[in-house]
Amino acid sequence: MAERAADERDGPGGFDALPMRVGLGQFMDPTAERLRYIKQLGVDDVLVNMYQYAPDYPHMPDGESAPLDGEAEWSVESLRRLRERVEAAGLRLNAIENVPISFYDDVMLGREGAAEQLEHLQHTVRNMGEAGIPTFGYHWSPTGVWRTGETTATGGAAATAFDLADADDALVYDREYSETELWANYERFLDAVLPVAEDAGVTLCLHPNDPPVERLGGVPMLFRSFESFRRAMDLHPSDNHGLEFCLGCWSEMGADLEAVIRYFGERDELCYVHFRDVVGTVPAFAETWIDEGNFDALEILSLLDEVGFDGMVIPDHTPHLTGDTDWDHRGRAYTVGYLKGLLRCVGNRRDGAD
Repeated sequence: MAERAADERDGPGGFDALPMRVGLGQFMDPTAERLRYIKQLGVDDVLVNMYQYAPDYPHMPDGESAPLDGEAEWSVESLRRLRERVEAAGLRLNAIENVPISFYDDVMLGREGAAEQLEHLQHTVRNMGEAGIPTFGYHWSPTGVWRTGETTATGGAAATAFDLADADDALVYDREYSETELWANYERFLDAVLPVAEDAGVTLCLHPNDPPVERLGGVPMLFRSFESFRRAMDLHPSDNHGLEFCLGCWSEMGADLEAVIRYFGERDELCYVHFRDVVGTVPAFAETWIDEGNFDALEILSLLDEVGFDGMVIPDHTPHLTGDTDWDHRGRAYTVGYLKGLLRCVGNRRDGAD
């Protein structure tokens, strides 16, 4: 499996010889049990999400060592160990998604310490390339992801909700920050890290702010609209920079998804897709199943196919079912099966099959 994965990892965006397919992610603890479960679902592609990473990996079971280590950056050796752990389970590691906010909060906010953090980020991206991990998903959300309550989906499955009227307006950091400041800090980040990514053969992929409102906690949510993403991509046009395309966030925006997918898809700027949906749009929305939300999942996959998208689509947040784990393995299994069925329909449509 390791040889096959290496052979297919032939472009800056990852596994270019493969078609659009279902993957799994949104976990930071690649235990043997979890990887085996993913393989049993008929999924071959994973990403790991290190948003809550800590060097001691509190979720790793006894007897399983953490594949990553480091307080501010990750070494070639630990990144290679992570990839080899995934490949030993017969899977492909497509991406690492996120570093902890503490790895680059000074960068996002333009504080003292930004230069040192940028150097650490450069090291991590360069080391990812050397370790054979082709994609790095990141966000520009110093205050993180916000939800204000819970709701229920079909049958009482638990889901999260957001209502701007209920959001805490207290400052998260020491003061209010302006959009001008955050855009300048973002451009500084691209100036420093994107050339390293290009040299290392790693693609950077930008996630929307969640929720996509103007500001929260005294900090602007820059990436909340089509215009902001177009600006981000135009700052430094590069084959090694694109979108971590979170359908849930775009659905929260109330965006014209067909126009967005055509625009960025035809420019080959869609790296991979977080497949989730909500009911409602900002300022208030609730998460739900992908067949019960704002968009038509089959039409979205058909559009992605039409623009030539050939990456992975992964179940993102799902409602929490009875008997589920904290990773929502039952909800993710439901979504995997639904997406695989829809992809079969898309293929039949394209090929003219009955």
